[in-house]
Formats: sequence, C-alpha cells, structure tokens
Amino acid sequence: MPSIAISSLSIFSLLLFFLSFSQSLADISPSIPVVASTACNTTIYPNFCKSLLPSSRSSNLFDYGRFSVRRSLSTARQFSALVDRYLKHRSSFTNTAIQALEDCQLLSELNVDFLVNAAAALDSGNSLSDKETSYIEALLSAILTNQQTCLDGLQATSSAWRIKNNLATPLSNSTRLYSISLALFTRAWVHTKKRDRLHHGRNLMFSEIEILRDGRLTLRMSDTNRKLFESKSGRKLLQTETGTVFVRDIVTVSKDGSGNFTSINDAVAAAPNKTDISGGYFLIYIQGGVYEEYVSIDKKKKNLMMIGDGINRTVITGNRSIIDGWTTFNSATFAVVGQGFVAINITIRNTAGPAKHQAVALRNGADLSVFYRCSFEAYQDTLYTHSLRQFYRDCDVYGTVDFIFGNAAVVLQNCNINPRLPMQGQTNVVTAQGRTDPNQNTGISIHNCRVTAAADLASSGGSTKTYLGRPWKAYSRTVYIQSFLDGLIEASGWLPWSGDFALTTLYYAEYNNSGPGSGTGSRVAWPGYHVINASDASNFTISNFLLGDNWIPSSRVPFTGGLL
Repeated sequence: MPSIAISSLSIFSLLLFFLSFSQSLADISPSIPVVASTACNTTIYPNFCKSLLPSSRSSNLFDYGRFSVRRSLSTARQFSALVDRYLKHRSSFTNTAIQALEDCQLLSELNVDFLVNAAAALDSGNSLSDKETSYIEALLSAILTNQQTCLDGLQATSSAWRIKNNLATPLSNSTRLYSISLALFTRAWVHTKKRDRLHHGRNLMFSEIEILRDGRLTLRMSDTNRKLFESKSGRKLLQTETGTVFVRDIVTVSKDGSGNFTSINDAVAAAPNKTDISGGYFLIYIQGGVYEEYVSIDKKKKNLMMIGDGINRTVITGNRSIIDGWTTFNSATFAVVGQGFVAINITIRNTAGPAKHQAVALRNGADLSVFYRCSFEAYQDTLYTHSLRQFYRDCDVYGTVDFIFGNAAVVLQNCNINPRLPMQGQTNVVTAQGRTDPNQNTGISIHNCRVTAAADLASSGGSTKTYLGRPWKAYSRTVYIQSFLDGLIEASGWLPWSGDFALTTLYYAEYNNSGPGSGTGSRVAWPGYHVINASDASNFTISNFLLGDNWIPSSRVPFTGGLL
C-alpha cells in the first residue's frame, strides 16, 4: 500500500476547518436553517436526536425546538396513560409499590401540564421576553426532575422491581427526548439572552417594605376581611397602601374552633382554583398551635398565602419516613406544587428522628414560591427543594444528612442553616443537589446565610464531621456566597458521593464567605470545584439566577437582588 504524504500545511488547514466548524456551530443564528445532525450536536444525546428530528429538509433551531416539544408532549401523555394502567391493577402490588406509582402518576400529570404550557408559549413566535424564557426554561428543567424522581422512587422500592423493569425503557426514552427539547430550547431561545441577563438587581429591604414589623402586617383587603383578620389575630393592620399585599379573601384556622376551620387542609380546600395573582392572594391565617396533619397544596391551588403566629408558635408536624414505608417524595409533612405559594411565620417539622433516615419536613415543587421567617426541622432530607423556582428568606433549617436537597432553582438568603446531631457514625452534609442535565437552570444558592451548629451538635463534643455538600446527581450545582461558615465545617469542605462520581461534571463554588470554616486553602481539588469572583457569583443572585425582580415583589417579602 503506497504511503500518503500529508504536509504540515494540510494538517494546519484541517485543524482550521474543524475549529471553524465548531465555532460556527456555537455562533450560528438560531433562525438560519441547518440540517438535523447539526442541530443535534447541541444536545447530549445526538444520535437519539438524529433519529427523532425530521431529516428530509433543513429547519432552523426554533422549528426544531417546537417539533421536539410537541413530540415530548405526545410522549408524556403516553407515559402518563401507562402509569394509570398500572394503577388500575393496584391490588397486584404492595403498598410501597403503589406509593411509588402514585408519585409517578402525579409527576407525569405535571409533565403533561408543563409541556402544554411550553408548547403554547413557543407557538407564539421566535421572540420571547426574559420572563417568558425563564418560565419555559424552568418548566423543561422540572420535567426532567420529575422523570428522575419517578425513577428514584421505583428504584428505592424493592417490591416494585417488575414495574421498574417494564417502565425502564419508556422512562429512558422520554428522559432523553425531554433533554433534547431543553437543549434545543436553550440553544434557540436562551442562548442569545444569557449575555444580557446579568445585572445588579433591586434591593428591597425593610425600610421600603414592611410585611412584618413590630408585630404588624401590611395587607390590603376589604373592610370585612380586615375586621375579621384583626379580630382573630389580635393585630392591627397598617392602613397605608404603600408596599401592601393584595388579598382577595381570607379564612382563619384555629385549634379551638373559633376560626373558619380547625384543619389547614380544609382551609386549602376552600380556596378557589387557578386564581391569578393580579386578583390578590387567598390568605389562610393559622393561629398558634400544633397542627398534626399532612398538608398538601395541589397544582390547582395557585397564589395561596399562609401566615402563622411565628416560628414555634404555629407548628405543622408529622413523622412519615422511608423506614415506615413511605417514599421520600411522599414522606413530607408539608407538600406544595401550587404556583405562587407564600408562607410566613410557620414551623414545619418531621419528627421521625435520625434512625428513620429519609423523612422530609417540606417538599416544595411550587414555581415562584416564597418562604419567609419559617423554620424547617427534621434530620435526613429536611428541606426538599424539588423543582422550579423558589426563594427562602430569614428561615431556619435544621437537619443532618443531605438536609437541603432537590433540583429546584433556589436561593436561600439571610437564613440560619443548623446542622444537628446525627446518629452515631453518621456524617452531616448540608446539601445534596440533584441536577441531572447540564442545560437545567437549577442549583442551590446560599447567600448571606449562617451555617452554625444546632444546640445538640454544639454540645456533643465535636466528633461529627460536617460538609457543605455532596453530588447527588451528575451535574450537581451548589454555591455559597457571602455567608458565615462556622468552625464545624471540615477543611476539605465538600464530600464525594461515591468514588469519583460527578467530580468532573458538578459545579461547586464559594465566594467571599467568612467565619472559621470559610478558608478555601485546603478545599477539595476536584475539577468541578471553584473559588469564584464577584462576576461569577452574580450569576447566582436572586436577580440573575431566579429573575426574582419579576415575581418576588408581589409577595412583599424583602430581598437583596444582587451581591451585598
């Protein structure tokens, strides 16, 4: 066979060709027609994508994105119907298997809803506002989270092995399809906006907005509702309309029967369905007391606001756990998926204890949700920030293992994070973030918080190791920004999940933290760990990470939009 001589010039030309090809793929306008294989190179499943997109003609990225979302909607409906068929034969399965299927049923129904909304928005045209783009990005990210939660529940239930095996292929195929839809959407609609999204944001502080100050509430409502609230709460409302919360109606819950309801769930059931925030919140005032019930706020109950009498005064408590037969998803004392939910002055507990392992206090899958001056108390898996966009301000979080976890886009600001004493031999881990796809908008941002030992841990002698986080899923993303980290934090800072899993794909970062545990000189040397600058940290502020300027002000909860 004759030899082939390749000149250095030829090699250089080939290199230039490949470099220019990769650059053109990144910079090409989403409105220019490209072949399906080129569009698919923007996804993490290019071969599956090529089998999906029409190859008979070229289309632009906008059209490919719309096509993929419509296919995703059809697939989501098919999967939801498949789960329903299994549940029609529930007598064939154990209680734990049924619970896992019911989780999948709820999550698949949400996926259908999300894709209906996404498809309708995308059909309106190629130009979307930042608010609309953020909304669709959140929906498509949450769909992937819902798929993973369904799979996790089936995998954790040994008696569901037959169901898991039969659902494995539909779950895998639909997950890849949803990932492709998110990637194409990100490339077409989000890519060109990201450069302009970074800004300093607004800082809304107590001097401008008073939602709770000296025991007073600023609410705007009818005279009848005002008199009812004041008579039940013993609080006088400020009469000014500056910075008021708009309230469409109000009911009260009290243990002694003096309110409209003695049960929180009954009050939730009384709320109207699918209300718009422009008409104000449906306010549920919960008088002080211990409420032993499992509260669930479903997707129809939008823009509810709950106000209690304060941390440790209005307490909602339960004790479900994975050891007692519940899925992690369904172990929550308080679960909410209704968009626009706001909670103020409430403690939510799971008292199952450390020996019962996963036992959730709050599970939150409510988009545009806000928790202010609330406390979440449990041990393992206390605060399940499941999906969509969430904000926590001036809250207390107590737990041991992975006690802030999930796959929402979430900011905790001015919160007290309190690792407590675990079972003997256990290690404390503050976060376990669950991002599974590099295009998801999700992550945990801990801004201007305090990480200090709870009283039981502080008095235990200091033998428990405590870490900032570990990677639950492959693209786990968590940042600590301008927070106080006490001496209980191990010098390495972060803990592996298993071997070298996710150490190159995760994104963990710290910026300008203080306290004895904030030193970064001995932190892990993982490729995915970073000490970042102010510019990078700004990407994880309320204004940029959540676009919170667009939706938090309606709750009148104070927030700092940018860095301090």
